[in-house]
Amino acid sequence: MSSALYGVENATDFIGKEIGVSDWITLTQEQVDMFAESTRDPDWMHIDVERSRRESPYGTTIVQGFLMMSLVIHLAHEMKLIPQGTEYGLNYGMDRTRFTSVVTVGSRVRDHVVLKSFEPRAEGRFLQNATHTLEVEGQEKPAMVADWLVLWFTELKHG
Repeated sequence: MSSALYGVENATDFIGKEIGVSDWITLTQEQVDMFAESTRDPDWMHIDVERSRRESPYGTTIVQGFLMMSLVIHLAHEMKLIPQGTEYGLNYGMDRTRFTSVVTVGSRVRDHVVLKSFEPRAEGRFLQNATHTLEVEGQEKPAMVADWLVLWFTELKHG
C-alpha cells in the first residue's frame, strides 16, 4: 500500500488512519547474525542455533527487538511512505516502543502504519509521528508497536 494521497497539504485528514501496510518479509538467521555482529551483541539466544534448540524456551533462535525496530525504515521505503510535497525525511527518533511478543527466526512480519500527528515546525519542515505495528504471521499479538518520528523537509537548502 502506498501513501500516494497524503501530503503536506492534507496530512491532518489522515490522522488516526492507516496510511500503509507493508508486504510480508521473512526474518532470517543471516539477518539476525549480521545484526548481532554490527551491534556487538553476541547473545546466544539470537545467534547459537544449536544451543537455542536445546536450551531456549522458544526452541530456536529469536530476533532482536532492535532489529525489528530498525526494519521500520526499510518497510516505510517499500511502502513509499513519503508525504507529497516533501523532499527528504530525517529520522527524529522513537517516542514509544514496546516489544509485545517474541519473534522466532524464520517468522514473517509486516508493518501497519497509522498516522498520529503531522505538525508544522520551522519553515518547510513538518514533524510526523506514526505508529508502526509489526504483525507476525500466525500470531495474535504483534511483535512490536513503535511511534516513530520523522522530520520532513519540503526543500533541502545548503547552509
